[in-house]
Amino acid sequence: MPYEYLDHPADLGIRGIGSTPQEALSEGAQAMLAAMADVKGVQQRQQLTQRCTAPDIASLFVAWLNELLYQRDVNDLLFAAARVTRLEQSDEGWVLEGIACGERLDRNRHEIHTEIKAATYCGLEYRSEPGRYTIQCVVDL
Repeated sequence: MPYEYLDHPADLGIRGIGSTPQEALSEGAQAMLAAMADVKGVQQRQQLTQRCTAPDIASLFVAWLNELLYQRDVNDLLFAAARVTRLEQSDEGWVLEGIACGERLDRNRHEIHTEIKAATYCGLEYRSEPGRYTIQCVVDL
């Protein structure tokens, strides 16, 4: 499994695992999306691009997850998938560009699991080992 859920007394911990930092970030986002709804029932009719910056990769993860939640709320969307298309270090810190695909929320058709309010810095951790990268945080339910 490319992502995992972590025990937490009140909220939900998510962890993305990948062979590259981009893959770990993408899998972490996918963990959040799958916790919110049955992503298999969401069609990829709309595609949104995101751009986030942060001083480090761990903070970038939280920023990107919160951007996905913001886009969900503002545009009344449900995402089936999200992936990092670009990750690089620049003068402004780390830059992430990503794509999220989904459609407008239809409560009669979509199976909603849980409402996630925000990604937090609680339990935030980024690890890199040869060929294995992990990123995790707690999301507020």
